[in-house]
Amino acid sequence: MSDPETAALRRALADQLADGGHLHTQQWRRAVESVPRHEFLRTGFFERVIGPGPTAWRPVLAESPGWLLRCYDDESFVTQVAGTIVPADIRGEILREPTSSSTLPSLVVRMLEDLQVEDGHRVLEIGTGTGYSTGLLCHRLGDDLVTSVEVDPEVSARAATSLGACGHFPDLVVGDGLAGHKDGAPYDRVIATCSVLDVPSVWVEQTRPGGIILATVTGWMHASGLVRLTVGDDGTARGRIVDESVSFMLARPQAPPPLGMLPDFGSGEERRARLAPTILTEPAARFVAQLAAPRAQHLTLPGPGGTEHILLDAGAGAWAALRQEEEQRWSVRQGGPGRLWDDVEEHLLRWQTDGAPSLEQFRIEVSPQGQRVAWAGA
Repeated sequence: MSDPETAALRRALADQLADGGHLHTQQWRRAVESVPRHEFLRTGFFERVIGPGPTAWRPVLAESPGWLLRCYDDESFVTQVAGTIVPADIRGEILREPTSSSTLPSLVVRMLEDLQVEDGHRVLEIGTGTGYSTGLLCHRLGDDLVTSVEVDPEVSARAATSLGACGHFPDLVVGDGLAGHKDGAPYDRVIATCSVLDVPSVWVEQTRPGGIILATVTGWMHASGLVRLTVGDDGTARGRIVDESVSFMLARPQAPPPLGMLPDFGSGEERRARLAPTILTEPAARFVAQLAAPRAQHLTLPGPGGTEHILLDAGAGAWAALRQEEEQRWSVRQGGPGRLWDDVEEHLLRWQTDGAPSLEQFRIEVSPQGQRVAWAGA
C-alpha cells in the first residue's frame, strides 16, 4: 500500500479512538495520525486459536492476507511467546505463554493522556515493547525527551529498528525497568507498560516533585489497577487507582515461581471457612486478597468431592485448600508456615465491614520504606 493509503488507515484509527472516548486532545490525535502502527508489527504477531483445551497461538506475518488492515484494529497483539519465540519462528501453532505484546491503541492513548504531559517534559517509559507507544511519545515531545527501558535485548533491538524507520531515535536502554534509569533523572513523568507487584521506590526517587507516575499494580492472583501517583516534596508519591480494567503482562523479574511439586492438600489443619473462595471472582475482593497474601497463587483442581480452590505460596511453602461441603458451606485445610486463608479472610472481612469499597476508592503511597495500600474507611 502507498503512504496515502496507510495515512488513511491512521486517520481512521484516530477517528475510532476519538469516537470511543479514548482520544481527546489534538496533540495526541496528531501523534496517532502520524506514527504508523504497522511499522511496529512488521515482524508479525500471533493470533489466538479458538478451540477447546489450552490456549494455542498461530503466526500472522506481514505477507499474510489482511495483515496491514489488522494492524490498525483497536486490538492487542501478542508479538513474542516463551521469552524468545517470534511469529517468523513458527509454522503451525504453539502452546506457550505470551511474553511481549503490542497493546491495543485505545489503552495506549488513554494512558498517555492520563499522563498529562506538557511541552518540555522528560518522560521515562518502563517497557519499550514494540516501540509504538514510544513513537507516540517521541512525536508529542521530541526524541531527546523520551527514555524507554526494555529488559529483553532482542525486543529492544526490534523496537529501535521500527522507531528508526519512522524517523525517531529516543534513548533506548536495555536493562531492568524496575530500577528505572538514573542517568536520565529527574523525570517529569514515568509510565509503565508492564504490571508491577509494587511501584518501585526508585521510580519515585527519579521523578521530580510534582511529577506523575502511571503504572499498573497487580499480583499473582491477577487482580490489577492502574495507579496515578504524584510525587511530593517529602519524597513520597501519593495517589489512587484510576482504572480497574487495565492489565499488562507482569514485569519479568516479578513473575511467579513455578509451582513445582504440589503439597499434600489432604493434610494440614481443617476448619469451616468463614468466606467462600468464590468471592475471589470479584476484582476488588481479589485485589484485597493479594494484599493479604502477596506471594500466593490461586488455582483450581478437580477433587473427589468437586473442584478445590487452592492458594499456594510456592516460595514459602504455605497453602490453603478450600472444598465445598454443602451449598453454603466450605471447609478449608491449611499447611506450611502461616495460615494463608486466615490472613485473606481477615482482610476481606474488614474490607466488607468498611462497605466493600471499589478499587477506585483505594489509596496508594510509595516511599523509601515501600508501598502502602489502603481503602476508604480503613
